[in-house]
Amino acid sequence: MQTAPPFSTSRTDIAGQSVSDLAAQFGTPLYVYDIDPIEQRIRDLSMFDVIRFAQKACGNLAILDRVRKRGVVVDAVSAGEIRRAIAAGYSAQPGSHDIVYTADIFDAESLDLVIEHGLMVNCGSPDMISQLGERRPGSDVTLRINPGFGHGHSQKTNTGGQQSKHGIWHTQIDDCLLRADQSGITITGLHMHIGSGTDLQHLGEVCGAMEKAAIQVGRTIKTISAGGGLPIPYKDGETYVDLAKYFELWDGVRNRLSEQFGHPIELEIEPGRFLTAESGSLIAEVRSVKKVGDNLFTLVDAGFNDLARPVMYGAHHPISVAAAAGAVDASQRESIEMVIGGPLCESGDIFTQREGGFVDSRLLPIVRVGDFIVIENAGAYGFVMASNYNSKTRAAEVLIEDGQAKLIRKRETFEDLVRGEVIPD
Repeated sequence: MQTAPPFSTSRTDIAGQSVSDLAAQFGTPLYVYDIDPIEQRIRDLSMFDVIRFAQKACGNLAILDRVRKRGVVVDAVSAGEIRRAIAAGYSAQPGSHDIVYTADIFDAESLDLVIEHGLMVNCGSPDMISQLGERRPGSDVTLRINPGFGHGHSQKTNTGGQQSKHGIWHTQIDDCLLRADQSGITITGLHMHIGSGTDLQHLGEVCGAMEKAAIQVGRTIKTISAGGGLPIPYKDGETYVDLAKYFELWDGVRNRLSEQFGHPIELEIEPGRFLTAESGSLIAEVRSVKKVGDNLFTLVDAGFNDLARPVMYGAHHPISVAAAAGAVDASQRESIEMVIGGPLCESGDIFTQREGGFVDSRLLPIVRVGDFIVIENAGAYGFVMASNYNSKTRAAEVLIEDGQAKLIRKRETFEDLVRGEVIPD
């Protein structure tokens, strides 16, 4: 497996664009995406027949447009994501399979959109088969199977096993086949995503479970999906998954099923984090540096309203320091231990914490008010999980492409914040 190069604790630019210049032009907090890592990850997965982006990881319309133009199709988990994919140029014509709706339920709006556009559905609950059959008998569907076990860097990202709400329990496949027969539904594919951070030994178990489930469903199967969860390094010494071995395991399943069923089986993969995480950085300006007992707190203008992963599951992000315009380069400064926190009225508003809410510190170059903290590998589950907590407006987003910084989302205003609110008489 390839080990990631060490993360630097200081920087001057993101993809050739000065951090201080980006902050001056677009303000902070600011999400910045570099298109190059996204393009590289697409190339890395080119051995799969279909790359289906889990847009919940990073749903900006410009990002969706760019991956669409590079041949990547999309997974939608809500009515809003269906509409977002269409707005980004994905085809909603019946039979295109550009958009697949994957969920554990149909709400009223999502079912209406699936019916209106003839979208393929990846069912995560047996009830969905019956509900679709009532509205659109004769449909093809795929099933998301929970094989009875899972894996993840946090219990909150583990999507398999009996503690997970996701997917159809592996012993209920016969019930699904019965429901499909009753509704004139054909099960044409299986999907098995069991969580993030998978390793190859565990993946072998997943592949075995997929093969067993496919044989149980039978030769109507035309597609299998490896799901997502491909890891990327967040800490020094962490490795990338061996994609050649990863593909070899899934390709073996596909080939054995093709031989057994007598027709080709298409192999999909559904990356989210793997495609966009490394492309994204969150720039925040240092607004206060203060001692609290033995801790030195560096407080910035971004909070968990901007990036929730650390407070949600103790996620570790690489962090670097960029000097304010005209200040001494951060690489020339002494490094000290510091805690990085945000502006919110919550003790948990800390970017340097581990799961369970325990505060950690990082060894970083000394900072002053006006310098910048850059939180790296923030291109997945970053802006998409942002909120307006404490009545904070959401950050702007910028894409760096062809050597230019392009605004792809305007910074929210107070008017945006209260637009839907009404004070009744």
